[in-house]
Amino acid sequence: MRHGVRLGIDPGDARIGVARSDPSGFLATPVETVRRGKGDLARIARILAAEQEESTVVEVVVGLPRSLSGGEGPAARKVREFAAALARRVAPVPVRLVDERMTTLSAEAMLRDQGRKGGKRRAVVDQAAAVLILQHALDAERATGDAPGETLEETS
Repeated sequence: MRHGVRLGIDPGDARIGVARSDPSGFLATPVETVRRGKGDLARIARILAAEQEESTVVEVVVGLPRSLSGGEGPAARKVREFAAALARRVAPVPVRLVDERMTTLSAEAMLRDQGRKGGKRRAVVDQAAAVLILQHALDAERATGDAPGETLEETS
């Protein structure tokens, strides 16, 4: 397992969930929900910079919404565009895309089971989804020894 913090990102149309791992890559925890739109990439870059002050950031893991069959539709294309812009913003820290099928639904169910209602659940569901995406990536790396998903190449 590579040593260093990873950021997990769940990009939605209205909000972006952000999570982080501990430096050992064992546990993902929620960080923040960033409003989607002007300044969102700058806010994520500031979160990353703050993490860099404490520990090395190994990578940013972005959830890629594939269909149940594994294909990519319009939502996946939008995430690829977002991830490419993020990669340009946070270079040289690598950005990886990992399969995130069903994470938002799983996060909603988990929060519902915890008794979170309506607005309170919506306020944290993106963070919870980011935690699930990142935790899945951490667990996959620990199981296989390989970094999960695909690395985006930084392009100008």
